[in-house]
Parts: sequence; structure tokens; C-alpha cells
Amino acid sequence: MPHDERTGILRRHTREAVRATAVLRLPLVGLMALLGTAVQVSHWQPFVFTVLLIVYGVLSLIWLVVVFTVDLGPWSGWTFTVVDVVAVVSLCVASGGATALLLPVFFLLPISVAFQYRPGLTAVVGLCTAVGYQIVWVVYSKRDDTVGFPDEVYLYFGFLLWLAAATTALSYVLVRRSATVAALLDIRRRLVAESMNAEQRERRQLAEHLHDGPLQSVLVARMDVEEVRETHPNVILDAAETTLRDAASQLRSTVTTLHPQVLAQLGLTAALRELADFHSRRDVEVTTHIEEVVHPEGEELIYQVARELLTNVTKHAGATAVDLDLAVTDGRIVLTVADDGGGFDLSVVSERVAQGHIGLASHLVRVENAGGTFDITSTPGAGTTVVASFPT
Repeated sequence: MPHDERTGILRRHTREAVRATAVLRLPLVGLMALLGTAVQVSHWQPFVFTVLLIVYGVLSLIWLVVVFTVDLGPWSGWTFTVVDVVAVVSLCVASGGATALLLPVFFLLPISVAFQYRPGLTAVVGLCTAVGYQIVWVVYSKRDDTVGFPDEVYLYFGFLLWLAAATTALSYVLVRRSATVAALLDIRRRLVAESMNAEQRERRQLAEHLHDGPLQSVLVARMDVEEVRETHPNVILDAAETTLRDAASQLRSTVTTLHPQVLAQLGLTAALRELADFHSRRDVEVTTHIEEVVHPEGEELIYQVARELLTNVTKHAGATAVDLDLAVTDGRIVLTVADDGGGFDLSVVSERVAQGHIGLASHLVRVENAGGTFDITSTPGAGTTVVASFPT
């Protein structure tokens, strides 16, 4: 798998973890507010605590909106975690120091970043959490000389260090498993690509064999029949010539289906326009908006997908009009086929695959294994739109 693609997968995982943490943070702020009202310890600073908690809650709400509306970079994984550590330490100090009921919140900080596929960040946050707990005790012990450092302080500090190590190990395991899955997907993609290349080679060879063998024989036989007709016209020869002409036409169509010469000779744009013209002669109006696209590695796949989609429209959709669009959008090649036909229930696709109708499904798998996406939107009675995107 290319490094950029693997980085993109990890980035998506991190973004999901950041969003999940942002959602879970607000209920935590609410629980902290409830705990704050139950605190009955010395050095309680209710006004300071309330102000800090309101500021923390507002920032958490703003962050929640940001992470769901803006595509943030890798820095988003640790940015608000710094705010979390500072906020928890400050709230614990304001709520009465180390004897406050908020101390268990410390244990939640390392867990909140363990699922971000960043072991280093998890270790740093875990260590800072343990140190922050000690700082709270230092503040409280300095403020009240009778408190000191009880044995349980060191015990809790040890628990926090263990939690930092455990969450770091968890994050490391997640990263390793993600890398393993990515490697397996890479192997699968290469195997599919090799299989597709082998299939394409066989299709070309078969097309060349039909073109140079049976098709040429049929054309020669047709020429012989035409020569005989010129001198000895009769009904039988007329019928034979018609049959040979139809056979030649069918062979040409088969050769074109196996390996379209226009694609090899003139490129994807010309091949798609010829494909649209071919289907326009079947009582379906095909409107094209095709940009000039050069993508030698993926042109045959794009052409095959377009041909499969247009064939499905003419055979099954009952459509009168089809839009065929090919454009480059956001660095990706996007093929769109939209018809005004009867549409269908998307759940039927899996049923048809189970019944052995794998034409569309096989192309979906090929597109996805080539690093693309395949989206189908259809409603019975409202037409169908298929959008397939391919990496450039």
C-alpha cells in the first residue's frame, strides 16, 4: 500500500477517535459539575471552580463543532488533550485539592487518547496525568501542613503510571494491527490487480485471435459469396450473404467488447463517446459531458465500468435518457452515470449477487481494489445514479 494511502487511513482513524472523544467529553463535564456540588472539603473555591468548569464546557462544545465541520490535521489528536490535562488539574485544585471527588477523572485522560493510533502521544499524556496528580497533592500539602503525603498518594501515582503504560501498549497494539490490516489489504489489492491484468491479457489475446482468425474467414467467405452472386444471383446466396454479414457484425462486436480498439488507439475520451453513440442507437438518449482524461493504468477499468453501467441501463432500467459524465474533481477521476429509469431497491443487489448475477458487483470490487469508490443512489420509480471515482 502506498505510504500516502496508509497515512490517510491512520489519519481517518485518528479523526474518528478525536470525534468520539469530543462527544464523550461533554457528558464528562456534566458529571464533573454534579461532583462539584457534592464536594464538602476544606479550601473549596466554588466560584473559581464554577468559572473554570463553564470555560471548560464552552471550549469542549466549540471543539465538538469544529471536529465535525473542519477537516483537521494530525495535530488535532493532542491539541485539546493539553486543555484536558490543564482543566482537570485546575478543577481539582479549585475543588479542594487532593481530597476532592474529582480525582478519578485523572484516570480517564490517558484512556481518551489511547485510541488515536499514536502511542507516543498516549505515553506523554499518561505521564503528564500522573505528574498532574502529584502537583495537585503538592499544592494541597503546601496549603495545609497537616496533610503531607500519605502512602495512598504514591499508590495512586503508581496506578496512574501503570495506566499510562497500559494505554500506551493498547495504542501500540492498535497501530500494529492497523498496519497488519493495511498490509493484508495491500496484498489483496496486488493479487486482484494481477488477476485483472491476466484477464485483460487473455481478453486481448482472444480478441486478436477472433479478429485475425474467424472474423477474417467470415469476411473472405462473404466476399466469395458476393462474387458468386454477381454472376449467379439467387435467393439462397442472398440469404447466405446476409447470414455472413450478420456473423461478421457479431464477431466485430465481440472483438470490440473483449478489447475495444478505439480505446487502445484513440484513448478513453473517444472510446466513451463511441460507447455513448452505440447505446444512443438503442432508443436511449445518452448525453455526455466528458473531460479529456489521461490515465493509462486505469482507462480500461473506467471504460469497462461505463460499459457495464450503460448496458444495465439499456437492458433493465427502462430509461429514456442517460447522462454520462467524466471529470477530474479534487484530484480524482469521477465517472457518473445517471438515468431516468424505474430505479430499484438497493437491497436487491446483494440478492442478485447470491443468484450469480455478479456483473455490477465484480466491477464494484475492482474499483474499490484499485483505490476507488463506488456509490449507488437509487429509488424505485425515481431513476438511478452511480458515481465511481478513481485515483489519478
